[in-house]
Amino acid sequence: MQQPENGVPVTQLPPLRWRKSRRSNPSGNCVELAALPGGAGIAVRNSRHPEGPALIYTVAEIAAFVRGARDGDFDDLIH
Repeated sequence: MQQPENGVPVTQLPPLRWRKSRRSNPSGNCVELAALPGGAGIAVRNSRHPEGPALIYTVAEIAAFVRGARDGDFDDLIH
């Protein structure tokens, strides 16, 4: 699979298994993530707009974000 560009419509991606956090709420205020085939990266989309666009990140970028979130690096953004 060729590396997709950021902002790609989800319909242009292969079928993916989208997941969201257990902390997501029923009002749809969440993002969903899916692994791209062959380790090509992680796609992120707004759950309220499942057709896209999807943002594409490398596994290393997502890992850095998750580690930063665990460490509290972004806590000041959610007053």
